[in-house]
Amino acid sequence: MNSNYGPIPTLPSGSGRPRTSFSTSFSYGPQSLVNSILASTRSGSPLHSTPNASTSGIPPVLDPNSSTFQASPRIKAESQSGKRSGRHPLAESRNGPGMGSDQEGDDEEEEVEQEDWTMVDRMRLWRHDALMQHLYETAAFWGDKVLSWTNNPNDAFWLAQTHFMTHQYSRAERLLTRPFPLTPPPNTPFPSHSRPHIPILGTFSSTSSMPLTNGSANSHSGQGKSQRGRGKEPVLVHTRSNSQSQTAVDPMRIPIQYPDIHHNQLAGLIAEIGRVRGRADMSRLVDMSIACRYLAAQCQVRQGKWADALEMLGESNPFKDSGRSGPTIPNRDGGIKIEASMCHLRGLLMLKLNRNDRAKECFLEALSLDVKCYDAFEQLVGGELMRPEEEWEFVQSLAYKEQTPEDAEFVRLIYTIRLRKFRHFQEMSLARARLVNEFGLGDNVDVLFGFADTLYSQYRWADCYAVTSRILELVSVHAPTMPLHVACMHHLPYLHSKLFMLAHELVEKEPEAAISWYTVGVWYLTSRKWGEARKYFSKTSLMDPRFGPAWIAFGHTFAIEGEHDHAITAYSTSARLFQGSHLPLLYVGMEHLCLSNLNYAGEALGAAYQMCDSDPLLINELGVLAYHRREYARACELFTTALKQAQVNQGSKHVWATTYVNLGSACRKTGRLAEAKNHYLKVLEIEPRHAPALAFLGMVHHLLNQIDQAIVRYHEALSIDPLNSHALDLLNLALEALADGPPFGGCVPGGEETWQKMMKEQAEATTKKTVAKEKEEKPAPPQNTTAGSSTGVVQDVAMADA
Repeated sequence: MNSNYGPIPTLPSGSGRPRTSFSTSFSYGPQSLVNSILASTRSGSPLHSTPNASTSGIPPVLDPNSSTFQASPRIKAESQSGKRSGRHPLAESRNGPGMGSDQEGDDEEEEVEQEDWTMVDRMRLWRHDALMQHLYETAAFWGDKVLSWTNNPNDAFWLAQTHFMTHQYSRAERLLTRPFPLTPPPNTPFPSHSRPHIPILGTFSSTSSMPLTNGSANSHSGQGKSQRGRGKEPVLVHTRSNSQSQTAVDPMRIPIQYPDIHHNQLAGLIAEIGRVRGRADMSRLVDMSIACRYLAAQCQVRQGKWADALEMLGESNPFKDSGRSGPTIPNRDGGIKIEASMCHLRGLLMLKLNRNDRAKECFLEALSLDVKCYDAFEQLVGGELMRPEEEWEFVQSLAYKEQTPEDAEFVRLIYTIRLRKFRHFQEMSLARARLVNEFGLGDNVDVLFGFADTLYSQYRWADCYAVTSRILELVSVHAPTMPLHVACMHHLPYLHSKLFMLAHELVEKEPEAAISWYTVGVWYLTSRKWGEARKYFSKTSLMDPRFGPAWIAFGHTFAIEGEHDHAITAYSTSARLFQGSHLPLLYVGMEHLCLSNLNYAGEALGAAYQMCDSDPLLINELGVLAYHRREYARACELFTTALKQAQVNQGSKHVWATTYVNLGSACRKTGRLAEAKNHYLKVLEIEPRHAPALAFLGMVHHLLNQIDQAIVRYHEALSIDPLNSHALDLLNLALEALADGPPFGGCVPGGEETWQKMMKEQAEATTKKTVAKEKEEKPAPPQNTTAGSSTGVVQDVAMADA
């Protein structure tokens, strides 16, 4: 066996010492990986020449544009001759995590097919098969044995993945961050000629002039293909001196296979373990692989160690200025760039640390680097970190064609239908139609959700509920759909009983989900139990602080009860968390209007209008503000604009009946009574039993001196809302006006003088009859007193009768 191989090269260190020594640095920052990338750039060919690792001069393990495909089990197809490879397809592919496959010649492929499986090959099969069958303890058990035999970084990566899947985050983190030997122990239960190749995982010398490959140690041998093939794979065992035997026992592992070992020898081994930090063939996996560093950061996030995870990832993208980062640089293997995943995880950490602006920047960078990173898209759009128009411009400007030439249009369309529905209605409808007709996604839950969101923005509760019900038939729980589904059940009275049953079902099946307790809160809100609803909305926000509907509903419970100050506090918190949504600021302005704080209301509504100038509800509230400021002409313009925008949205007319009432009132204040009357009649066409519209229409008739019609409208309004004190006062005024004047609007033959003469004659005749009747019953009292008193009573009765 030829073992004439050079020493293991080392990654450069900022201190000038070998980076592979664990004792040289206690920092978990990513700068060492960046230095490695820069060093590979200097030692290899230019990075921008080609995305292929063999020509770019950078190992895939250090390329931020790689995915974790290279660390995944690779299944080889059967050969054309029909012979199945003697080595199992899930066996080690001779590379570390992120290292890529060896580009061997056809002659070696034929030789590999004839190899027999080793014990390591079989146990790697067991490990991966156990993972596929969710037998994680089994996978961890056999994976640990494989790692003990090989010291292969790829085996360590998969063992850490197994620990991560079983929520053993501390154990996985320790495996990724502890000193890791780069060479296998010499005493293994399989022959040396079939021992798997142990690559130098992304390590190299900054002064080496040799071209870098995908990590194959054969590239440093100078032997070329002559060293390849069965029985010629070297066993890389690092020796500190030329005189040290290659069969020496690894000091990191006590050789229990030698039961007759002398006590002094065992003591020497233990002493050697204490000196292991000075070894040059030791390094941390997080310093050798971007995938390992990302997985270690994920483990730290799950443990709540946010500061440590941020140090592991870096405050900003460490690969930004490396020459291999940018939206126009495609992924080298068609997967998702680890660099984008790291930016997304960095954004999540920024949210945990309440640094929302930095979180937004990280998510924007992640989606720009790789348009396939949907998690970043969901955080930006679902988390409402951008304004509606900002969302549209950013999503439409992503580098789809540069990153996914074949699927660019599909990715753009599927993202487009998820944007908020305040503008670009035709473009979104066209995108949805193309997804249904060209891509056959008519029954896909995400496409259906985009349609349901459009219906909800148009206040078409019943239609939206039908679509969301279809989504929940396809999938039991769809996180974006559930808030819409619950809201529609709240707005439709005949679905309140189903809302009650849904709340019980969700709490029983998903007690750890925030949406379950949010549904309970909506049920209590529907039942007008504000205190109970507030309690469950508060619980929802504690379980998931980024659940936007819970914060808004929490503020609504205070607003309904008239606790405007508490409502403003809740809405303000929501505005701070969801900086791209205008709704919290809109509700803050509405509460200030209720408190007659017109200046504060103007500030809040103005800020909301800058974020979204196409929401008809917001424009309506601006009109209300102008009305309170006695700017009636401006109020008329705003109310008209709101109604036009509602028509563009194709929303339900019943929802905008109040805006027609507001427009009619503003017209009435400006003296345009005919226009006001038409607007009130429009409301009655939409909703015939609209009490405020009937009362205001009575006022218009009253101002037009149509007293009898005004009285009719007042009575209709009071029949619907008997406790309307304003309508009752207006009715009394109309009756008094009618009593003081002639009936039928003064249209009596002969005019006003004839009317007064007729009333006087009728009063005198009534008085005579009354006096005659009293004389028959009792002695007559003094004439002047009785006549005057009787005349006054009769006149009053006559006026009342008239």
